[in-house]
Amino acid sequence: MTSYPIILADDHVLFRRGVKRIIEEMAGLEVVGEANDGLELLELLKQKKPHLIILDISMPNLRGLEAAREIKDLYPQIKILLLTMHKKKDFLRQGLEAGVDGFLVKEDADTELLKAVETIRGGGKYFSPLLSASLADLAFQRGKTDPLTKREKEIAKLLAEGKSNKEIAELLYISIYTVRRHRDNIMRKLDLKGLADMVRYAMEQGYTSVNS
Repeated sequence: MTSYPIILADDHVLFRRGVKRIIEEMAGLEVVGEANDGLELLELLKQKKPHLIILDISMPNLRGLEAAREIKDLYPQIKILLLTMHKKKDFLRQGLEAGVDGFLVKEDADTELLKAVETIRGGGKYFSPLLSASLADLAFQRGKTDPLTKREKEIAKLLAEGKSNKEIAELLYISIYTVRRHRDNIMRKLDLKGLADMVRYAMEQGYTSVNS
């Protein structure tokens, strides 16, 4: 049987050992590398290409969410299971936007880790049972408060980051007229009075972390 290569990234060595022990109990799974922080993980990925990374959200030196975003940009084929002690909607939203393939609350690890790995290995998404309430609330809030289309979200994000209409048009390969039309639609839909309101909305919705 071909092994399914996994990298573990967590700065807590004892926890990492426990995760490795659980994984290696399952035939066909193999831990091919370990990292203590996000920067070490990126260096390791220059040498090894796992199918899955089990990644702690709170690591030092490039935190888990930032590492996940960078990995998904560089190696979109690699699956990521985020380990977290948090059940907050903000972490879930940011992780989903980064493109991760699952969330495992650390206190669920003993009972749910192998299920999470097998779910992701089979092409699915995995979420700890302890996150069900936060996920339901997040889905409700998104449906209730975010009326923008995907393109409008892109433009709101870029405007919030200080891009001009011309720069946005060049980045998205659309005309300046189209950018202006989308901008007007965003302002109308959200009843915004100016760019400062749009920046605030983009930050509240998690489109950008820019604080300007």
